[in-house]
Amino acid sequence: MDLSFDGTVWHWRGPAPWYFVTVPAELSEALSSNAAHVSYGWGVLPVIARIGRTTWRTSLIPKDGRFLVPLKVSVRDAEGIDLDDVVSVHLHVAT
Repeated sequence: MDLSFDGTVWHWRGPAPWYFVTVPAELSEALSSNAAHVSYGWGVLPVIARIGRTTWRTSLIPKDGRFLVPLKVSVRDAEGIDLDDVVSVHLHVAT
């Protein structure tokens, strides 16, 4: 399954702060319907993500009926991504 969307980068300031992009509701619903086939542990989904020319392996995190794409420092640095930027995200989920 391949998905693409644009989303705004936001920062979670919890005990382990991270930057994320939230997968839109309709795409999160499609992911949820396939989650049982590929999920490991508490509903996380392994994916290959791409923003710009940067591709990396990560896991989508379920939160409030949607999924979050975590953005590592190396990805943000390589693509010049900052808080509140709108980025085009491409995801490949092995089903």
